[in-house]
Amino acid sequence: MELLIGTIHKETKTLMDNNISLQAIGDLESLPKGCRKQLNETINITSGNTRMTLILALSYSSRWEIIQASREIANKVKLGVLKPEDINDQVFSEHLTTSFCPDPELLIRTSGEHRISNFMLWQIAYSELYFTDKLWPDFRREDFYEAIADFQKRDRRYGMVKEQSPNDHHA
Repeated sequence: MELLIGTIHKETKTLMDNNISLQAIGDLESLPKGCRKQLNETINITSGNTRMTLILALSYSSRWEIIQASREIANKVKLGVLKPEDINDQVFSEHLTTSFCPDPELLIRTSGEHRISNFMLWQIAYSELYFTDKLWPDFRREDFYEAIADFQKRDRRYGMVKEQSPNDHHA
C-alpha cells in the first residue's frame, strides 16, 4: 500500500497535466487510512478534469460489490424508501460502486486466462470479451489496436439472437 500511496502522489501532476479524472471502485474503507486519504485527495484534485477518467479497482471483488448493493437496497426497503416491486436492473445498477460510469463494451483479458476472475460480473453482461496470451506488463499499444480491430468486426447483439439483432441486414 505504501507503493500505491507513492504512485498516486507522484502521478497526480501527470493526471492534471493530461486532464484525467481519477476514480476508484472497491471496498475503499478497507484500505489503510493513509492510503485512503491520499487516494481521496487525488480524486478531489482531479475531479474537474474532463478528457478521460482513470478508474482504479482497489480491494475490489464483484461478489463483494453485489452483496453491498443488495444490502443497501434491502435497507432502503426496510426503511420504506423503496418498494420491492420497484427493484429492477436500473435500481440495482445505481447501487453498484460503478454507478457513475457506463458498462464496459469490451473486456480485455490478458495472461492467456479464459476466466473473468470475479471482475465486474454484473456490468459485463453484454460486454464483448477478448482474450490474449500476452501478459499485462507486455501488453502494448499494438496489442490494444488488435483488440479494438477484433471488437469492431463483431456483431453486437446485447443478448438477442442473430435474427433479432438491429445489426442483422438480412431481416
